[in-house]
Amino acid sequence: QVQLVESGGGLVQPGDSLRLSCAVSGFAVEYHAVGWYRQAPGMEREGISCIREGDEITYYADSLRGRFTISRDNVKNTVFLHLNSLQPGDPAVYYCGSDGSSDCPSTNGNRYDLEGQGTRVTVSS
Repeated sequence: QVQLVESGGGLVQPGDSLRLSCAVSGFAVEYHAVGWYRQAPGMEREGISCIREGDEITYYADSLRGRFTISRDNVKNTVFLHLNSLQPGDPAVYYCGSDGSSDCPSTNGNRYDLEGQGTRVTVSS
């Protein structure tokens, strides 16, 4: 059974960091693209980045590129999203997703055929 399960969200203060995890079952992240996107209340989904075979990374939000980093652990079959210097504008539910293919979405990166349930990040002082 294919499943993506996010974890690692929580309440942090501005400037803090978090590492979100996307544990995948049913396919190997080493050979399939997995991405992250987020959705804040009342806002559209916002693609963040996607990682595919060969550690090739696609970025969908230039404004986040310097603070948010995607990586993966092929042994744990998990994809991570490292959130650094969290700001008041970052609170959202963060989701991981995959189309079950080796390619990342060419644009937007905010919708996938397979998606997790999300993990909530709250930033408050």
